[in-house]
Amino acid sequence: MSEHIKAVTDQDFEQEVLQSDRPVVVDFWAEWCGPCKMLAPTVEAVAQEFDGKVKFVKLDIEASNQTPVRYNVRGIPTLLVFNGGGEVDRAVGNQPKNKIVEMLDRVLGAVKA
Repeated sequence: MSEHIKAVTDQDFEQEVLQSDRPVVVDFWAEWCGPCKMLAPTVEAVAQEFDGKVKFVKLDIEASNQTPVRYNVRGIPTLLVFNGGGEVDRAVGNQPKNKIVEMLDRVLGAVKA
């Protein structure tokens, strides 16, 4: 992981994501997933851009399989955006940076409103 993205598990998901005081992007991934590896640098770039405004975490679906089932994650990579303890947006598959930024701008706009 990087300094901008923290690894989470089923055990600390509630504390790190649902109880966060700011929006959280959860990157559901697996080591064997090619598209996940392609998405990783994009997520890292967005995490740097939104540092301090949005929290970024990664959850390995192989090591923690309860949370993906709970949130109906059926394919990876999947990005889920949480705010105030609930899911507010999601994107499945390798995403361009502008799509992720648009999702976060919407969430942050709603937070300010």
